[in-house]
Amino acid sequence: MASTQIFLCIAILGSSLLLPTNAAVAADSPTPAPVDIENILKKGSQYATFIKLLKSTQVMTQLSSQLKNTFDGLTVLAPTDNAFNNLKAGTLNGLTSQQQSELVLYHILPRYYSFSTFETTSNPVRTQASGNEGVYTVNVTSTSNQVNVSTGVNEVPVTNSMYSDFPLAIYSLDKVLLPNELFGVKAPASAPALAPAVSEPKKKKVPATPTTAAVPASSEAADATTSDATTSDAGLRRNVEWGLAVACALVGVLSLF
Repeated sequence: MASTQIFLCIAILGSSLLLPTNAAVAADSPTPAPVDIENILKKGSQYATFIKLLKSTQVMTQLSSQLKNTFDGLTVLAPTDNAFNNLKAGTLNGLTSQQQSELVLYHILPRYYSFSTFETTSNPVRTQASGNEGVYTVNVTSTSNQVNVSTGVNEVPVTNSMYSDFPLAIYSLDKVLLPNELFGVKAPASAPALAPAVSEPKKKKVPATPTTAAVPASSEAADATTSDATTSDAGLRRNVEWGLAVACALVGVLSLF
């Protein structure tokens, strides 16, 4: 009996040593490698400009961080080098650093879209770009074999899928998406309103009257003085003449006696 018990104990101990523990199994199981957006684009061999913009604007780092914590996934719409080359000369260099970042983020949708998901999505579709006017959006139209993305400035077909496995989808574009907020026609600035003109009060018309030469008061006084002096001299002469006449008459009368 004792020997049987000893045999069973040895058998149980041996089986426990041979079977791997759960921790050992977990340690030996392979863990999924993180999704490398840059590596996927490099394999496409025609996205050097887009990769450069992703890095210079720090969007690449942002996307890598989001993929580790996202519940909705991400969709990258990647323009080819030829798409950037077809832009008007100086378009990219004419953008500020902030605007370049907005342009890159405009090509990132904040959820995972498969081709079938595009068929059932509702517009407008949000992008990760935003500015003073709010979040930039696109409109998506889809059929069974074609997806088009419209920005209001241009419409771009989604040509093919480079990678599609949740949480990430990457699609190729033959044209750069041009957001209306950056490339749309701007309304001309309205001229400042002019202040209403202040009209001067109308002057009442005075009927014209015949003009008379004004005689200075001093001149009238001088004429009056001259006239009085002339009258006084004439009276004095008359008195003198009358006195002489009387005197002559008296002399004549006295000579008779």
